[in-house]
Amino acid sequence: MREEDCAWLILGIKDTGDIVGTNYKTGQKNLDELKLKIADKMTNRLTFIEIYELYPENKRVLLFQIPAASHGIPTYFDGQYYGRDGASLVPLNMMEFEKIRNFIPDWSAETIADATILDLDPEAIHLARENYKTKFPSKSKDVNLWNDSDFLNKAKITKKGKITRTAILLLGKEESEFYLSPTEAKIRWILKDNKNQEKDYEIFTIPFLLAIDKVNRKIRNLKYRYLKENTLFPEEILQYDPFIIREALNNCIAHQDYIKGGRINVIEIEDDELKFTNYGYFIPGSVERVVTEDAPEEHYRNKFLATAMFNLNMVDTAGGGIKKMFTLQRERFFPMPEYNLSSERVEVSITGKVLDSEFALVLTNNPELNLEQIIMLDKVQKRKTLSDDEIKHLRKMGLIEGRKPNFLISSKVALRTEDTKLKARLIKQRGFDDKHYQDMILGFIEEFGSATRQDIDSLLLEKLPEIYQGEQKTNKINNLLGSLRKTNKIKNIGSYRYPEYILVKNKL
Repeated sequence: MREEDCAWLILGIKDTGDIVGTNYKTGQKNLDELKLKIADKMTNRLTFIEIYELYPENKRVLLFQIPAASHGIPTYFDGQYYGRDGASLVPLNMMEFEKIRNFIPDWSAETIADATILDLDPEAIHLARENYKTKFPSKSKDVNLWNDSDFLNKAKITKKGKITRTAILLLGKEESEFYLSPTEAKIRWILKDNKNQEKDYEIFTIPFLLAIDKVNRKIRNLKYRYLKENTLFPEEILQYDPFIIREALNNCIAHQDYIKGGRINVIEIEDDELKFTNYGYFIPGSVERVVTEDAPEEHYRNKFLATAMFNLNMVDTAGGGIKKMFTLQRERFFPMPEYNLSSERVEVSITGKVLDSEFALVLTNNPELNLEQIIMLDKVQKRKTLSDDEIKHLRKMGLIEGRKPNFLISSKVALRTEDTKLKARLIKQRGFDDKHYQDMILGFIEEFGSATRQDIDSLLLEKLPEIYQGEQKTNKINNLLGSLRKTNKIKNIGSYRYPEYILVKNKL
């Protein structure tokens, strides 16, 4: 079944073909929950493509459509890899494990019988030569002596003069895209406003070597200004470092699963964020591992394409490109790149501004922080869930405060700055202590004689810290009033539904 798109598990039919029916997981809700439970325990959240419920001969039959395994990645269930030993299910042996790991068919290396060098774009070939000389300056004189066919062979774009899919992708004329059918070799740029409404778009096709610059010119990389600590002079930089745009887009090209036939997308959210998406699971498995470990990835989906792109100075196959993206964002005090690896698709988001002043301040005052620690802190500013180990680590360093899950970057860092705006923002996020809000309630009642619940809500709702949302603010006010009643400072002379509070006069 190695080359099949899917497998089937059928319940309710005997091996003899007799239909007997099944009562397993009756009801659509139970079937949907089963898909979710399977996904929670599987590699890359694999689960059934679909579960079909049929009633031949008025007897219930279930057909479970099982997706093909990902190439080059063994599939585990609940943390364990399994294999067959005869009729028995046993832990997967190391030989089979490595056999699966090493089985990654390289779509990009296949040659195209009818294609010739005439199907390639002369302008793209010229740029490829210049890029090759930039990558390998010691070969510049030799490159000038090579004809196009020799150059393409030596740059590992063609194979012994035969045109590969890689050659068409990177250097092919626009009209040569049909050689890649049914693959859709396109990059789509989309501009959206802050409400996620599409405002503009453009689609670029091969040659990708030229398309990269065309996409880059569409991105509105505006100037961003901010004041550095202890200076009155603004820092002015581009929202997005050109290297980050180039690296993210080229990674999409290099690692796209072209068999799936989807497009590469570059989504620009106005004045805020860039998103790059490509089809295909993330082979290294964990972005954190790529960033924190210096060991390059040993397996590539499109190894031939990645090698050619390296030779043309488009990507860094030594594995340092992603780590450099994180480092460049750190140097700007911007949020870390954010990866979404669900649904066998890779999406990387780049924020082009300071998201949280406290986060920027921590980076300024703590240059010794490593990328692993900064990624943890980045989760705090983005209100992402922290693991218990991450919480323990950041608490030990004194970088966070608050209770799970509402952590904030520690206010202690604010004491190291004279930035009054930042201090004001800290107060807005964390608020004052309870006594401050209780004094406001008492002061209002003393001024006006009494206060309804509506009066108190109008007084406090906008003044409570940003950490409280919706019902949390209502509950906070309930607690403040409850504390004042228990300490006999106020009392309710109205009803439970329509309270009216007055001060309690102390008896002499």
